[in-house]
Amino acid sequence: MQKLGFADSPTDRPARELWLVRSADLDAWRAALTPSARAWVLDHGFRAEAGKLLLLPAADGSVGAAVLGLGGASAEAGFDPWLAAGLPERLPNGRWKPADLGEGDAASLALGWALGRYRFLRYKSPSQELGGQAELIPPTGADLEEVRRIAEADALARDLINTPAADMGPEQLAQAARALADRRGAECAQVIGDGLLAAGLPMIHAVGRAGPQPPRLIDLRWGDTAHPRITLVGKGVCFDTGGLDMKPSSAMALMKKDMGGAACALGLASLVMDAGLPIRLRVLIPAVENSIAGNAYRPGDILASRKGLTVEVNNTDAEGRLVLADALTLADEEGPDLLIDLATLTGAARVALGPELPALFSDHDHLAELAVNHGRESHDPLWRMPLWQPYGEDLASKVADLTNVTSNGFAGAIIGGLFLRRFVATTTPWMHVDLYAWNPKERPGRPVGGAAQAIRALYHMLRSLDPATLRR
Repeated sequence: MQKLGFADSPTDRPARELWLVRSADLDAWRAALTPSARAWVLDHGFRAEAGKLLLLPAADGSVGAAVLGLGGASAEAGFDPWLAAGLPERLPNGRWKPADLGEGDAASLALGWALGRYRFLRYKSPSQELGGQAELIPPTGADLEEVRRIAEADALARDLINTPAADMGPEQLAQAARALADRRGAECAQVIGDGLLAAGLPMIHAVGRAGPQPPRLIDLRWGDTAHPRITLVGKGVCFDTGGLDMKPSSAMALMKKDMGGAACALGLASLVMDAGLPIRLRVLIPAVENSIAGNAYRPGDILASRKGLTVEVNNTDAEGRLVLADALTLADEEGPDLLIDLATLTGAARVALGPELPALFSDHDHLAELAVNHGRESHDPLWRMPLWQPYGEDLASKVADLTNVTSNGFAGAIIGGLFLRRFVATTTPWMHVDLYAWNPKERPGRPVGGAAQAIRALYHMLRSLDPATLRR
């Protein structure tokens, strides 16, 4: 547990007290303080605002205790773990003992502390490795094993996203999937290069064939075949130049994160397998680099798909939906009880909802409600967006069965979801998550860089899911 910043069980070693206080409890907490501590709190204007930290002095002038404000967070459900994620860096070195907490607050504090310990240090020299030395005595009532698995899954996804494309191409992404499979006793296979054509995955091949590493489909399987089949599909575009419809440099700067859907799918798979959920899990990742070369696919090309539909390419920068379409078709052929894809698919979703709120698309109301509710409860939000069917008419092509983009530019996130829907049988419960996978601003516990979005929400949903309720 040491790597997560948890101290050993209480011993004779001293520990300073850490209070967590809601706005509604401020007066009662303040009244219980010594007169000098109460004066200190009043002089510093501490009002228990969410995330506000105040250090309190000891009699000798050193730091004696600390209080973290929780604002108006619900006492029953626990608070947002990210409120506590900055504590490992913000608190002085040493051991910290939380005051008595309810079960929900204990779980939130432990998880926030563990998430806040994340550092991406692969390219840092040892002298540059920074990080607080504060340690938390685990709060009573927190499930530290659950905290560990969530923190490890979060770190796995963030590490994959943060790694530059020079070191995280399709081959390295496949190696990461295989390493996860080996740790969890799963199977992991690949279809590589021209083998994609023989296997009936022509759009994955078309998008990735110009890349410096051959495109591939990664296929991870785990669990008892008697259990419900849950399949995850993650967009694994390891770098996206935009293809021949090349992005400007400003839009290309973060494209190492275009495999964020695959990273989050692997993080979610890690959680499912580590927790031993009664699921027959499959993870499919079309791993490609959308590059420019003499053999790159072109605007105006008409691609065959595994589904049998032909697709006119009107923009090579709308490549994610092409590789996902073949993978979704393959996944659907097995008739899973639930099919989920995760993808950094559209800028339109970010314009609509911003970087922190993944867009959720599904025409299965019960499934969408479950996901949104679990996202709210786990403080890992999702926001449902409509699959407005009339917009699907704009995907019509004069020369193929459909086009990969529309000409009018409207409703881009919805159009992306409607395109993918064409490759999933209407009888299959399906959910599409359009996420950003990146934290664009410095926040406590969340440095600028990769973000593991939706994995806690979906994990908690899968943990409580009754697949029988999904079939229509």
